[in-house]
Amino acid sequence: MQTDQEKTARKLWQICEAFRIPGDFDSYDEIKVGNVNRTYRVNCRQPDGSPKSYMIQRINTYAFREPVKVMENIDHVTEHIRAKRPDKVALHFHHTGNRRNYVSDADGFWRLFNYVPSVTYNATQNLSVIRNAGEAFGEFQMLLGDFDVHRLHDTIPNFHDTRKRYEKLKADAAEVPAEKVREVAGELDWLLSVEDRACTLTDLYNRGELPLRVTHNDTKINNVLFDEKTDRALVVIDLDTVMPGLVGHDFGDAIRFAANRVEEDSPDAAKAGVNMAVFRAFAEGFLSQTAATLTKNEIDTLALSCFALTCELATRFLDDYILGSPYFKTDYPEHNLVRTRCQIALAKDMLGKLEEMEAIVWGCVRKSEEGAR
Repeated sequence: MQTDQEKTARKLWQICEAFRIPGDFDSYDEIKVGNVNRTYRVNCRQPDGSPKSYMIQRINTYAFREPVKVMENIDHVTEHIRAKRPDKVALHFHHTGNRRNYVSDADGFWRLFNYVPSVTYNATQNLSVIRNAGEAFGEFQMLLGDFDVHRLHDTIPNFHDTRKRYEKLKADAAEVPAEKVREVAGELDWLLSVEDRACTLTDLYNRGELPLRVTHNDTKINNVLFDEKTDRALVVIDLDTVMPGLVGHDFGDAIRFAANRVEEDSPDAAKAGVNMAVFRAFAEGFLSQTAATLTKNEIDTLALSCFALTCELATRFLDDYILGSPYFKTDYPEHNLVRTRCQIALAKDMLGKLEEMEAIVWGCVRKSEEGAR
Protein backbone atom coordinates (compact mmCIF):
# COMPACT_ATOMS: atom_id res chain seq x y z
CA MET A 1 0.00 0.00 0.00
CA GLN A 2 1.29 3.46 -0.92
CA THR A 3 2.16 5.90 1.85
CA ASP A 4 0.68 9.40 1.80
CA GLN A 5 4.07 10.73 0.72
CA GLU A 6 4.19 8.31 -2.19
CA LYS A 7 0.66 9.25 -3.23
CA THR A 8 1.58 12.93 -3.14
CA ALA A 9 4.74 12.31 -5.17
CA ARG A 10 2.77 10.36 -7.77
CA LYS A 11 0.16 13.13 -8.01
CA LEU A 12 2.77 15.85 -8.38
CA TRP A 13 4.47 13.96 -11.20
CA GLN A 14 1.10 13.57 -12.93
CA ILE A 15 0.74 17.34 -12.77
CA CYS A 16 4.26 17.76 -14.18
CA GLU A 17 3.35 15.46 -17.07
CA ALA A 18 0.17 17.43 -17.74
CA PHE A 19 2.30 20.57 -18.03
CA ARG A 20 4.75 18.75 -20.34
CA ILE A 21 7.75 18.99 -17.99
CA PRO A 22 10.65 17.00 -19.55
CA GLY A 23 12.81 14.53 -17.68
CA ASP A 24 12.13 12.52 -14.55
CA PHE A 25 10.66 13.21 -11.14
CA ASP A 26 13.25 13.30 -8.35
CA SER A 27 11.72 14.58 -5.10
CA TYR A 28 9.43 17.19 -3.58
CA ASP A 29 9.17 19.44 -0.54
CA GLU A 30 6.02 21.06 0.80
CA ILE A 31 6.41 24.82 1.31
CA LYS A 32 4.66 25.78 4.53
CA VAL A 33 4.63 29.56 3.96
CA GLY A 34 1.18 30.84 3.02
CA ASN A 35 -2.25 30.21 4.51
CA VAL A 36 -4.43 29.73 1.42
CA ASN A 37 -2.98 27.37 -1.20
CA ARG A 38 -0.98 24.14 -0.84
CA THR A 39 2.47 24.71 -2.32
CA TYR A 40 5.17 22.20 -3.30
CA ARG A 41 8.65 22.51 -4.75
CA VAL A 42 9.15 19.66 -7.19
CA ASN A 43 12.70 18.66 -8.08
CA CYS A 44 13.18 17.03 -11.47
CA ARG A 45 16.07 15.58 -13.46
CA GLN A 46 16.19 17.00 -16.98
CA PRO A 47 16.94 14.77 -20.00
CA ASP A 48 20.59 15.90 -19.93
CA GLY A 49 20.84 14.86 -16.26
CA SER A 50 20.87 18.36 -14.78
CA PRO A 51 18.51 19.25 -11.90
CA LYS A 52 15.64 21.70 -12.26
CA SER A 53 12.93 22.69 -9.79
CA TYR A 54 9.37 23.90 -10.25
CA MET A 55 6.62 25.16 -7.98
CA ILE A 56 3.24 23.41 -7.96
CA GLN A 57 0.23 24.81 -6.14
CA ARG A 58 -3.16 23.34 -5.45
CA ILE A 59 -5.48 26.33 -5.40
CA ASN A 60 -7.93 26.79 -2.56
CA THR A 61 -11.16 27.01 -4.54
CA TYR A 62 -13.11 27.95 -1.41
CA ALA A 63 -11.08 31.16 -1.15
CA PHE A 64 -11.00 31.65 -4.94
CA ARG A 65 -14.44 30.68 -6.16
CA GLU A 66 -13.64 31.38 -9.83
CA PRO A 67 -10.11 29.98 -10.21
CA VAL A 68 -10.23 29.93 -14.02
CA LYS A 69 -10.74 33.71 -14.06
CA VAL A 70 -7.92 34.10 -11.54
CA MET A 71 -5.61 32.12 -13.83
CA GLU A 72 -6.70 34.02 -16.93
CA ASN A 73 -5.77 37.27 -15.18
CA ILE A 74 -2.41 35.82 -14.15
CA ASP A 75 -1.76 34.61 -17.70
CA HIS A 76 -2.43 38.04 -19.19
CA VAL A 77 -0.27 39.86 -16.65
CA THR A 78 2.73 37.51 -16.52
CA GLU A 79 2.94 37.17 -20.32
CA HIS A 80 2.81 40.97 -20.68
CA ILE A 81 5.59 41.48 -18.13
CA ARG A 82 7.81 38.75 -19.59
CA ALA A 83 7.49 40.29 -23.04
CA LYS A 84 8.54 43.71 -21.73
CA ARG A 85 11.57 42.51 -19.76
CA PRO A 86 12.69 39.19 -21.27
CA ASP A 87 16.17 39.50 -19.77
CA LYS A 88 15.02 39.67 -16.14
CA VAL A 89 13.57 37.24 -13.63
CA ALA A 90 9.84 36.80 -14.17
CA LEU A 91 7.11 34.43 -13.13
CA HIS A 92 6.36 31.89 -15.83
CA PHE A 93 3.25 29.76 -15.49
CA HIS A 94 3.54 26.68 -17.68
CA HIS A 95 0.78 25.64 -20.06
CA THR A 96 -0.77 22.32 -20.92
CA GLY A 97 -1.08 21.02 -24.46
CA ASN A 98 -4.35 22.91 -24.89
CA ARG A 99 -2.75 26.20 -23.75
CA ARG A 100 -4.28 26.30 -20.28
CA ASN A 101 -2.15 27.46 -17.37
CA TYR A 102 -4.04 25.22 -14.97
CA VAL A 103 -5.15 21.61 -14.52
CA SER A 104 -8.48 20.80 -12.94
CA ASP A 105 -9.13 17.21 -11.90
CA ALA A 106 -10.78 15.14 -9.18
CA ASP A 107 -7.94 15.96 -6.79
CA GLY A 108 -8.08 19.72 -7.15
CA PHE A 109 -7.19 22.77 -9.21
CA TRP A 110 -3.47 22.96 -9.98
CA ARG A 111 -0.86 25.27 -11.49
CA LEU A 112 2.88 24.99 -12.12
CA PHE A 113 5.43 27.79 -12.42
CA ASN A 114 9.16 28.35 -12.37
CA TYR A 115 11.11 28.11 -9.13
CA VAL A 116 13.18 31.22 -8.30
CA PRO A 117 16.03 30.77 -5.77
CA SER A 118 15.49 33.64 -3.35
CA VAL A 119 14.65 34.79 0.15
CA THR A 120 11.49 36.43 1.50
CA TYR A 121 10.79 38.60 4.54
CA ASN A 122 7.57 38.40 6.53
CA ALA A 123 8.56 41.58 8.34
CA THR A 124 11.68 43.73 8.39
CA GLN A 125 12.95 47.12 9.52
CA ASN A 126 15.79 47.00 6.97
CA LEU A 127 15.16 50.18 5.01
CA SER A 128 17.09 48.90 2.00
CA VAL A 129 14.77 45.89 1.76
CA ILE A 130 11.72 48.15 2.23
CA ARG A 131 12.93 50.49 -0.52
CA ASN A 132 13.60 47.56 -2.85
CA ALA A 133 10.13 46.18 -2.15
CA GLY A 134 8.62 49.57 -3.01
CA GLU A 135 10.63 49.58 -6.21
CA ALA A 136 9.40 46.09 -7.08
CA PHE A 137 5.73 46.95 -6.59
CA GLY A 138 6.26 50.23 -8.43
CA GLU A 139 7.89 48.43 -11.35
CA PHE A 140 4.97 45.98 -11.39
CA GLN A 141 2.62 48.95 -11.85
CA MET A 142 4.87 50.61 -14.42
CA LEU A 143 5.26 47.50 -16.56
CA LEU A 144 1.50 47.12 -16.71
CA GLY A 145 0.84 50.80 -17.34
CA ASP A 146 0.09 50.14 -21.02
CA PHE A 147 -1.97 47.00 -20.39
CA ASP A 148 -5.69 47.27 -21.11
CA VAL A 149 -7.10 46.86 -17.61
CA HIS A 150 -10.53 46.00 -19.03
CA ARG A 151 -9.13 42.66 -20.21
CA LEU A 152 -8.95 41.54 -16.58
CA HIS A 153 -11.73 39.88 -14.62
CA ASP A 154 -12.91 41.58 -11.45
CA THR A 155 -12.42 38.40 -9.43
CA ILE A 156 -13.42 39.95 -6.08
CA PRO A 157 -16.10 42.55 -6.89
CA ASN A 158 -16.01 45.75 -4.77
CA PHE A 159 -12.88 44.52 -2.97
CA HIS A 160 -11.68 48.07 -2.23
CA ASP A 161 -15.00 49.91 -2.52
CA THR A 162 -14.71 51.63 0.83
CA ARG A 163 -18.24 53.06 0.62
CA LYS A 164 -19.68 49.57 0.30
CA ARG A 165 -17.52 48.34 3.20
CA TYR A 166 -18.97 51.12 5.37
CA GLU A 167 -22.50 50.42 4.15
CA LYS A 168 -22.17 46.77 5.12
CA LEU A 169 -20.84 47.66 8.57
CA LYS A 170 -23.78 50.02 9.20
CA ALA A 171 -26.32 47.54 7.88
CA ASP A 172 -24.95 44.73 10.03
CA ALA A 173 -24.77 46.98 13.10
CA ALA A 174 -28.49 47.64 12.66
CA GLU A 175 -29.25 43.91 12.69
CA VAL A 176 -27.10 42.47 15.48
CA PRO A 177 -28.15 42.57 19.17
CA ALA A 178 -27.98 46.04 20.72
CA GLU A 179 -25.54 44.93 23.43
CA LYS A 180 -23.03 43.94 20.74
CA VAL A 181 -23.22 47.43 19.24
CA ARG A 182 -22.88 49.05 22.66
CA GLU A 183 -19.70 47.03 23.24
CA VAL A 184 -18.06 48.58 20.15
CA ALA A 185 -19.75 51.99 20.28
CA GLY A 186 -16.47 53.89 20.60
CA GLU A 187 -14.85 52.15 17.62
CA LEU A 188 -18.00 52.41 15.51
CA ASP A 189 -18.53 56.09 16.28
CA TRP A 190 -14.94 56.99 15.39
CA LEU A 191 -15.00 55.09 12.09
CA LEU A 192 -18.28 56.75 11.13
CA SER A 193 -16.87 60.17 12.04
CA VAL A 194 -14.16 59.80 9.36
CA GLU A 195 -16.27 57.95 6.78
CA ASP A 196 -16.22 60.63 4.09
CA ARG A 197 -12.48 61.15 4.35
CA ALA A 198 -11.83 57.41 4.33
CA CYS A 199 -14.00 57.05 1.21
CA THR A 200 -12.21 59.81 -0.74
CA LEU A 201 -10.51 57.46 -3.21
CA THR A 202 -13.72 55.56 -3.93
CA ASP A 203 -15.63 58.81 -4.42
CA LEU A 204 -12.97 60.30 -6.71
CA TYR A 205 -12.97 57.14 -8.82
CA ASN A 206 -16.77 57.15 -9.06
CA ARG A 207 -16.57 60.76 -10.31
CA GLY A 208 -14.01 59.76 -12.94
CA GLU A 209 -11.15 61.64 -11.26
CA LEU A 210 -8.86 58.65 -10.62
CA PRO A 211 -7.90 56.16 -13.36
CA LEU A 212 -8.37 52.43 -13.14
CA ARG A 213 -5.10 50.47 -13.28
CA VAL A 214 -3.83 46.91 -12.94
CA THR A 215 -3.26 46.44 -9.22
CA HIS A 216 -1.74 43.63 -7.16
CA ASN A 217 -4.04 44.05 -4.14
CA ASP A 218 -1.83 42.17 -1.68
CA THR A 219 1.29 44.31 -1.43
CA LYS A 220 2.89 42.79 1.63
CA ILE A 221 6.68 42.61 1.73
CA ASN A 222 6.57 38.80 1.75
CA ASN A 223 5.08 38.89 -1.74
CA VAL A 224 8.43 40.00 -3.15
CA LEU A 225 11.31 37.58 -3.78
CA PHE A 226 14.76 38.97 -3.00
CA ASP A 227 18.25 37.99 -4.11
CA GLU A 228 19.84 35.86 -1.40
CA LYS A 229 23.13 37.82 -1.44
CA THR A 230 22.22 41.40 -2.35
CA ASP A 231 18.62 41.79 -1.11
CA ARG A 232 17.70 43.28 -4.47
CA ALA A 233 14.11 42.59 -5.42
CA LEU A 234 13.78 39.90 -8.08
CA VAL A 235 10.08 39.55 -8.79
CA VAL A 236 6.62 40.18 -7.33
CA ILE A 237 4.68 36.99 -6.56
CA ASP A 238 1.24 35.85 -5.33
CA LEU A 239 -0.82 37.27 -8.18
CA ASP A 240 -4.15 35.69 -7.22
CA THR A 241 -5.69 39.07 -6.40
CA VAL A 242 -4.46 40.94 -9.50
CA MET A 243 -7.40 42.82 -10.97
CA PRO A 244 -8.56 46.36 -11.82
CA GLY A 245 -8.03 48.87 -9.02
CA LEU A 246 -6.48 52.18 -7.99
CA VAL A 247 -2.78 52.84 -7.51
CA GLY A 248 -3.53 54.01 -3.99
CA HIS A 249 -4.89 50.59 -3.11
CA ASP A 250 -1.47 49.03 -3.59
CA PHE A 251 0.52 51.90 -2.07
CA GLY A 252 -1.80 52.40 0.89
CA ASP A 253 -2.06 48.75 1.81
CA ALA A 254 1.71 48.28 1.60
CA ILE A 255 2.26 51.15 4.04
CA ARG A 256 -0.56 50.01 6.31
CA PHE A 257 1.15 46.65 6.68
CA ALA A 258 4.86 47.50 6.57
CA ALA A 259 5.04 50.87 8.34
CA ASN A 260 2.97 50.12 11.42
CA ARG A 261 5.18 50.07 14.51
CA VAL A 262 3.36 46.98 15.81
CA GLU A 263 1.70 43.87 14.39
CA GLU A 264 -1.79 44.48 13.05
CA ASP A 265 -3.29 42.45 15.89
CA SER A 266 -1.19 43.89 18.70
CA PRO A 267 -3.17 44.13 21.95
CA ASP A 268 -1.22 47.29 22.77
CA ALA A 269 -2.95 49.62 20.33
CA ALA A 270 -1.39 52.68 21.99
CA LYS A 271 1.93 51.71 20.42
CA ALA A 272 0.52 51.58 16.86
CA GLY A 273 1.59 54.31 14.47
CA VAL A 274 3.45 55.09 11.28
CA ASN A 275 7.18 54.46 11.16
CA MET A 276 8.05 57.43 8.98
CA ALA A 277 11.45 56.03 8.00
CA VAL A 278 9.70 52.96 6.57
CA PHE A 279 7.12 55.18 4.87
CA ARG A 280 9.85 57.26 3.23
CA ALA A 281 11.86 54.21 2.11
CA PHE A 282 8.85 52.50 0.49
CA ALA A 283 7.70 55.76 -1.13
CA GLU A 284 11.19 56.36 -2.56
CA GLY A 285 11.27 52.93 -4.14
CA PHE A 286 7.68 52.96 -5.40
CA LEU A 287 7.79 56.45 -6.88
CA SER A 288 11.19 55.94 -8.49
CA GLN A 289 9.31 53.64 -10.85
CA THR A 290 5.84 55.20 -11.08
CA ALA A 291 6.15 58.97 -10.66
CA ALA A 292 6.31 59.68 -14.40
CA THR A 293 3.15 57.65 -15.09
CA LEU A 294 0.86 58.89 -12.30
CA THR A 295 -1.69 61.68 -12.58
CA LYS A 296 -1.63 64.65 -10.18
CA ASN A 297 -4.76 63.35 -8.44
CA GLU A 298 -3.09 59.98 -7.89
CA ILE A 299 0.00 61.60 -6.38
CA ASP A 300 -2.11 63.95 -4.27
CA THR A 301 -4.02 61.02 -2.75
CA LEU A 302 -1.17 58.55 -2.17
CA ALA A 303 -0.63 59.62 1.45
CA LEU A 304 -4.38 59.69 2.06
CA SER A 305 -4.66 56.20 0.56
CA CYS A 306 -2.77 54.83 3.57
CA PHE A 307 -5.41 56.27 5.89
CA ALA A 308 -8.24 55.08 3.62
CA LEU A 309 -6.99 51.49 3.41
CA THR A 310 -6.41 51.38 7.18
CA CYS A 311 -9.95 52.58 7.89
CA GLU A 312 -11.34 50.16 5.33
CA LEU A 313 -9.66 47.21 7.02
CA ALA A 314 -10.81 48.46 10.41
CA THR A 315 -14.44 48.43 9.17
CA ARG A 316 -13.96 44.87 7.92
CA PHE A 317 -12.47 43.68 11.21
CA LEU A 318 -15.22 45.40 13.22
CA ASP A 319 -17.98 44.09 10.97
CA ASP A 320 -16.60 40.58 11.26
CA TYR A 321 -16.42 40.90 15.05
CA ILE A 322 -20.04 41.93 15.55
CA LEU A 323 -21.11 39.07 13.26
CA GLY A 324 -19.22 36.50 15.30
CA SER A 325 -16.03 36.41 13.18
CA PRO A 326 -17.17 34.19 10.29
CA TYR A 327 -14.59 35.54 7.81
CA PHE A 328 -11.22 36.28 9.37
CA LYS A 329 -9.38 33.50 11.16
CA THR A 330 -9.19 34.27 14.88
CA ASP A 331 -7.22 32.86 17.79
CA TYR A 332 -9.57 34.07 20.55
CA PRO A 333 -13.07 35.66 20.72
CA GLU A 334 -11.93 39.31 20.85
CA HIS A 335 -9.25 38.93 18.17
CA ASN A 336 -11.08 40.97 15.52
CA LEU A 337 -11.89 43.71 18.03
CA VAL A 338 -8.22 43.89 18.98
CA ARG A 339 -7.37 44.17 15.27
CA THR A 340 -9.96 46.91 14.86
CA ARG A 341 -8.52 48.96 17.69
CA CYS A 342 -4.99 48.59 16.36
CA GLN A 343 -6.04 49.77 12.90
CA ILE A 344 -7.94 52.72 14.36
CA ALA A 345 -4.90 53.75 16.37
CA LEU A 346 -2.78 53.55 13.22
CA ALA A 347 -5.33 55.57 11.25
CA LYS A 348 -5.39 58.28 13.92
CA ASP A 349 -1.60 58.55 13.78
CA MET A 350 -1.75 58.75 9.98
CA LEU A 351 -4.17 61.67 10.20
CA GLY A 352 -1.77 63.53 12.45
CA LYS A 353 1.12 62.91 10.06
CA LEU A 354 -0.75 63.34 6.79
CA GLU A 355 0.91 66.62 5.79
CA GLU A 356 4.35 65.18 6.47
CA MET A 357 3.49 62.08 4.44
CA GLU A 358 2.24 64.22 1.55
CA ALA A 359 5.46 66.25 1.62
CA ILE A 360 7.53 63.07 1.43
CA VAL A 361 5.49 61.80 -1.53
CA TRP A 362 5.96 65.01 -3.49
CA GLY A 363 9.65 65.11 -2.53
CA CYS A 364 10.06 61.62 -4.01
CA VAL A 365 8.25 62.71 -7.16
CA ARG A 366 10.53 65.70 -7.62
CA LYS A 367 13.60 63.54 -7.01
CA SER A 368 12.40 61.10 -9.66
CA GLU A 369 11.79 63.93 -12.13
CA GLU A 370 15.25 65.36 -11.53
CA GLY A 371 16.81 61.95 -12.07
CA ALA A 372 15.02 61.58 -15.38
CA ARG A 373 16.44 64.83 -16.79
